[in-house]
Amino acid sequence: MRAGKTGTSTVKKVVPLAKIQSKSRWPVEMRCAAGVALAVAAVSPAVAQNVPGARTELSFYGLPGLIDMPTADMMPDAEIAMTISTFAGMTRGTLAFQIAPRLVGSFRYSSLDDWNAGGFSTYYDRSFDLRFQAITETATRPSVTIGLQDFIGTGIYSGEFIAATKTFSEKYSATGGIGWGRLGSNNSFGSTGTRPEMNSETIGTGGQFNTDTWFRGDMALFGGIAYRPAPKWTLKAEYSSDAYTLESDQRGIFDVDMPFNFGVEYEPGADFRVGAYALYGTEVGVNLQLSLNPSRPSSLGSLDRAPAPVLQRPSRASAPEFYSTGWTDSDTIKTNVREQLTAALRADGMDLEALELEPYSVTLYLRNLSYQVTPQAIGRAARLMSRILPSSIETFTIVQMAEGLTLPSVTMTRTDIETYETQPDGAEQMLRAASIDPHSVRPKPDAYAPGLFPRYTWAINPYVRTSLFDPDNPLRADFGLSLGGNIEVAPGLLFGASVQKKLAGNLDESTRDSDSTLPHVRSDFPLYDKNGDPSMAQLYGSYFFQPADDVYGAVTVGYLERMYAGVSSEMLWAPVNSRLALGAQLNYTQQRDYDGGFGLLDYQVMTGFGSAYWQFDDQYFAQVDVGRYLAGDIGTTLSLARVFNNGWRIGAFATFTDVSAEEYGEGSFDKGITMTIPLNWFLGKSSRVSETFGFRPLTRDGGAKLEVPQRLYPLVEPGNRPRQDDQWGSFWR
Repeated sequence: MRAGKTGTSTVKKVVPLAKIQSKSRWPVEMRCAAGVALAVAAVSPAVAQNVPGARTELSFYGLPGLIDMPTADMMPDAEIAMTISTFAGMTRGTLAFQIAPRLVGSFRYSSLDDWNAGGFSTYYDRSFDLRFQAITETATRPSVTIGLQDFIGTGIYSGEFIAATKTFSEKYSATGGIGWGRLGSNNSFGSTGTRPEMNSETIGTGGQFNTDTWFRGDMALFGGIAYRPAPKWTLKAEYSSDAYTLESDQRGIFDVDMPFNFGVEYEPGADFRVGAYALYGTEVGVNLQLSLNPSRPSSLGSLDRAPAPVLQRPSRASAPEFYSTGWTDSDTIKTNVREQLTAALRADGMDLEALELEPYSVTLYLRNLSYQVTPQAIGRAARLMSRILPSSIETFTIVQMAEGLTLPSVTMTRTDIETYETQPDGAEQMLRAASIDPHSVRPKPDAYAPGLFPRYTWAINPYVRTSLFDPDNPLRADFGLSLGGNIEVAPGLLFGASVQKKLAGNLDESTRDSDSTLPHVRSDFPLYDKNGDPSMAQLYGSYFFQPADDVYGAVTVGYLERMYAGVSSEMLWAPVNSRLALGAQLNYTQQRDYDGGFGLLDYQVMTGFGSAYWQFDDQYFAQVDVGRYLAGDIGTTLSLARVFNNGWRIGAFATFTDVSAEEYGEGSFDKGITMTIPLNWFLGKSSRVSETFGFRPLTRDGGAKLEVPQRLYPLVEPGNRPRQDDQWGSFWR
């Protein structure tokens, strides 16, 4: 179910797409001839070919397309596009992501006015699309894309297609294709078997993979052309294979007089596009699109202060006195060196936690406070060390610190730093010369900076909490302030707390009660919104430790998140030179009272997971968690993400447990999209602050996890050799 009361199983009668017939008033011969002509034009060689790049010209479905029909185009790699399109009372909001150069996916939330079925006038629908470009365009062949539209759930918009697009010049491109399902409903010319009917069970719960409908049933031709008379303008015309029978014949939302659509689009800026259209002979529509790309920062260049230049030592032969080790006998000199380096690092956004000085070598234990990219912090620290440390010190070892944990150390020679600073391939040369030691060595007790502990940090930040896709109000949100801080009393031992106060919002206006048959481990979230203001978001103590090389551990006790208190323990095995890491987590939790105070409810549960983490080449990442969830269900969560070197992270997850689709309720299983956006991408100034957003079609109780304040893998992963290799180009920045 996608409208009405969340979690219920209201049944609505929907006409199977396989049985939809066109009501177009155009002669069959003309419709068929037009579709064939467009298809032939799209796959014919051009007289003068100009192989195009990817285009961010999106259809009413928020993916590469003409107007209402798809094309075989892809967006630029890693492009994120948000569109809002509307016509005939049907509004579609789409978030699309170019997952890889030839793979694009999207999530769509649609509202259909005047639906007049199931007891409500407006129908809300959630859908996912996926497209793969099987053949890329060249001078002599078109690109060919295979697409699945609304392939999970009720199937209101479900359809499949094969499309071909050919660019004839910078101004012209043409598309032709074959569609099934909704895209095969207008003037079908054949079929590929029988398309199963959508049944009441599917409509009631949604979230099912409708594999038995893919590329089945009636099929029809579609196509169109795009003409770009000027750089910012595009004119489009298309022949549609969608009869809109559900909306026109069955619901009476609008009339379809002809299968042709026409439009004009204008691009006032590189990331914004607007279009106006005449559709199906009776309607007008508008499409707004906004795009951005993690690889295309909004701020050009860097606003950071320039890194300090490396101080070149004179040669030993010309000035042997510079290489004397007599300074090692002076505590005053050692103290002065420590103080100068501490001040210089702090001015550059880093902290000296400990320093071990030897006549010919030094080990710096460094906490990176500012830089998303770890090698940038290492490189800047090495520059400062070259300017401050006595000339006799030739070997620099920098150990990254995170919550008292010592990550793998990076060792380099001072001579290499002096040699490669100005070389064109200096970063690559430093990577070859540097060594990463997997052995974790804690600082000596007397090496810690004086007065370092206890260390206090605090911040006041705005927060936004949202509730999406409620049919009564699809977007609810609270805006407020969060005051948080922590005290690190000793290496690895810290206490943290945060409180929140809403300033404005409407989350407390929700009137929905959970109807879940599972323990209400998440579905009672409206009660926390109504009663928990102000609230104590967290109050906990954590201890981080390292029992062996490549092994990390953590124990956290207290009020761990807004809805749960308890004890969480975690172990992680993360070899420095491996793309694989393995972890285990065990939690004992009790549900918190709705008012956000110290009280607890009766519900208690033991949860735990075994986790595997894998870094693929080219920025991709996978995580698999197997274990017991908050509702006591047992299953697996698969997470896939693309991780960018500048801190962006975009991914999706799906959880399958021993809870059946019927027990889970609407949506059938837990799934969603996550996005982490670094602040420095917008500001152009280095910062480790980032915001993580999650988009779940529904918040249900199956597959729910405890949210622990600080997980080990995100702490340890920046010290991983494959990650540092990927980011080492920032060493001299």
